[in-house]
Amino acid sequence: MEDEHGPIQTPTVNLVTHFVLVHGGWHGSWCWERLVPELTSRGHRTTAVDVAWDDGDLGFTDHAEALAAECPDEEFVVVGHSLAACLVPLVPFLRPEARAVVMLCGVVPNLHGLPWDDAPEIGRPGIYTTFEEPDGSTRWPSREAAEAAFYAECSSADVAWAFSMLTSLNTRSLWDRPYPLREWPEVPVAAIAAENDAAVTLAFQQQVLPPRLGITPLVVPGDHSPFLSHPVRTAVALEAATS
Repeated sequence: MEDEHGPIQTPTVNLVTHFVLVHGGWHGSWCWERLVPELTSRGHRTTAVDVAWDDGDLGFTDHAEALAAECPDEEFVVVGHSLAACLVPLVPFLRPEARAVVMLCGVVPNLHGLPWDDAPEIGRPGIYTTFEEPDGSTRWPSREAAEAAFYAECSSADVAWAFSMLTSLNTRSLWDRPYPLREWPEVPVAAIAAENDAAVTLAFQQQVLPPRLGITPLVVPGDHSPFLSHPVRTAVALEAATS
């Protein structure tokens, strides 16, 4: 199989997996719409969960408890995109069925501070051009701004659709307290990064993953939303990361 980036190497072992897909800030479970058919066509099962990132009263522990309640009663792999990379490592402590964690274009957690401590800037300079509401919530001001941050390699139709679906993000209760974990879960943790990610750069992940987790990211083509711009590549990468 090939695409515009060349041959797509599929894993030699294709284990049937139940992927729990967890979206990042401003997004919803709708964002997995292109990826889910690619995973199910390979025999996998999926559960896409909505996270109330717009509720500023909720911290990571609150979100994790709500997420854990939505996970299936069978072995699963939990995949956290962007901000949800800070959320999904909590799930194995709440649900023994979790067999692995995958951070996709993730804001890699820091067990000893904030994610951006001792790290390069998470996003490209000036890429976050959101405006703030009176309650502290942030929104994206225009389709062009969101496209530059999230959807640079997506089709124009997908950019328009995704922008129309974006909601607010309120992080008031996320960063005003210590990150809830002091140790990583005792399950495999993998990371997937996208080459052209402007919102959570490849450079950020390459610098923080080795000291924090002792791993390097699996790199795929695409922007911050490879599940929209390159769903086949993302599906194959998820298989490779969890096989």
